[in-house]
Amino acid sequence: MDRLKAMSILVRVVETGSFSAAGRDLGIPLATVSRQVTELEAHLGTRLLNRTTRTLALTDAGQAYLASARRILDQVEEAEQAASGEFHTPRGELSVTAPVCFGHLHTLPVVEEFLAAYPQINVRLTLSDRNLHLMDDHIDMAVRIGPLPDSGLIATKIGEVRTVVVAAPDLLAAHGTPKTPDALSALPGVHFDILSPGGRWSFTGADGKTRDVSPQPRLTVSAAAPAIQAACDGVGVTRVLSYQCAEAVQTGQLRILLDDHEPARLPVHLLHAARGTLPTKMRVFLDFAKTRLRERLTALAC
Repeated sequence: MDRLKAMSILVRVVETGSFSAAGRDLGIPLATVSRQVTELEAHLGTRLLNRTTRTLALTDAGQAYLASARRILDQVEEAEQAASGEFHTPRGELSVTAPVCFGHLHTLPVVEEFLAAYPQINVRLTLSDRNLHLMDDHIDMAVRIGPLPDSGLIATKIGEVRTVVVAAPDLLAAHGTPKTPDALSALPGVHFDILSPGGRWSFTGADGKTRDVSPQPRLTVSAAAPAIQAACDGVGVTRVLSYQCAEAVQTGQLRILLDDHEPARLPVHLLHAARGTLPTKMRVFLDFAKTRLRERLTALAC
């Protein structure tokens, strides 16, 4: 049995979600895919996949083996590239994820530049406000906003963003401009529930203490874009991240309020799984993206 081939087939089965899809992707018969995985399990003396007629799932042993197999295959690929003189020609597919709004405004333009600079690398960009699991969702690199939990992942800080309160000039003309967080309670609010669950907005006072305020919830939405649009239309005051409303603030559609009471800025990181040596495609993307994303975040920092 060719163990490297069997590892590659197992990885593709998990990534595609089925034996038949892996066979089509690899251009080999379904029977060959099944036989290779079965022989690999027999060699290891343990089951790697639980199979039913509808689904397949990794066992605990399979999850551990898959992580090791991916690492080994990446190292073999890099060694072959170096030996064949292709080390300086990165190639392959790279999977990247980012929050929806940040990804659209900032990650996508950087990815487009990267594709132009590295024509032999293809990128699969997944935009989601849910933090995808790097291993389970087959993600190479993730943009994460906010504090990071302790994990075995490697984080590269690329900047910070503010949490800001904004309102349309017409709304402020009608209700007055709040001078303190408590004054927000008298204003209609547009709640972005991912950022402010339960409609609670936290502020930091001059004494360093944190207090919560809840404007009147006239509208509650699940994404930043409609919250910003509703605020521009005068529905109410809203709270979003600074990059999300930057254009509306620059054009005068919204004004930032209570900046002296903003909570601590949120860190922004590029995240990837811990590896001994990064595959070339990941290393060049990390070097390329971190510089350009830092420049974009620095421009938004004021």
